[in-house]
Amino acid sequence: MTIVSLTTDLPLSAARVRELAAVPEVMQFVLAPVLSFSMEQAPPPDVAVTPGFRARGRVRWLGVIPSWTHQIEIVRLDDLEIYTRERGGPVHVWNHRLTFEPTSATTCRYTDEVEVESGARGLVAAIFVRLMFRHRHRRWRLLASVLAAERDRTGAGHPG
Repeated sequence: MTIVSLTTDLPLSAARVRELAAVPEVMQFVLAPVLSFSMEQAPPPDVAVTPGFRARGRVRWLGVIPSWTHQIEIVRLDDLEIYTRERGGPVHVWNHRLTFEPTSATTCRYTDEVEVESGARGLVAAIFVRLMFRHRHRRWRLLASVLAAERDRTGAGHPG
């Protein structure tokens, strides 16, 4: 197995980033415009996603070019970590861990880590993951800076 990881410091609390990371619209934002993912059966908005939750959906390049069907299972979902098992298309192994480490009351260190299979297929997947993580983390920094500025301007909302 090959592990690819990227860490970014964000101006939001670990709890707030963890909360955002579980929101499908936020995940769509950090993937856009490179990829989009539409679930075949999305849970109702008022239903909390818990460990054991499984979803299938279509991946699209640039939001329009159909690609593979991707499957995701939530394995762990706690205050400081989300861990999923995923697969689909050219990727047979995609174990994704998101961790949220508090660095202060209003900041955190966010890490994306993916374990992909070894070999030629794993090498291609690892290169894609590195590029996608750079994009995701750029989008996370943008989102976090907007939310932190709003928090600081209004003094309202979430603590981080």
